[in-house]
Amino acid sequence: MSYRVVFAPEAEAQLVALYRYIRQEASADIAERFTTAIINHCEALETFPHRGTPRDDIRPGLRTVSFRRRVTIAYAVVTDQVSILGIYYAGQEIAVDWADEDQQR
Repeated sequence: MSYRVVFAPEAEAQLVALYRYIRQEASADIAERFTTAIINHCEALETFPHRGTPRDDIRPGLRTVSFRRRVTIAYAVVTDQVSILGIYYAGQEIAVDWADEDQQR
């Protein structure tokens, strides 16, 4: 079974912010290669999406997978779709984002 991978607006915004940060600190070429590699890593979840670590302690159905030990990708698998919910770079706290969301409900 093949799953469809989609990026939530928040994840897209995080990728753009990461690109801009790396572009500023290194170069546009390095930023492009790194963020493209993250996208490719996310899209590879279409073949085996349950390989990530379940994080039901943060949010039911949430899973995470690492990329190059610097990025944590948060996602959920629903039916035939993998929703990329967040891209966290260099120790950004994933639980804080989800705790804030729960408090707003």
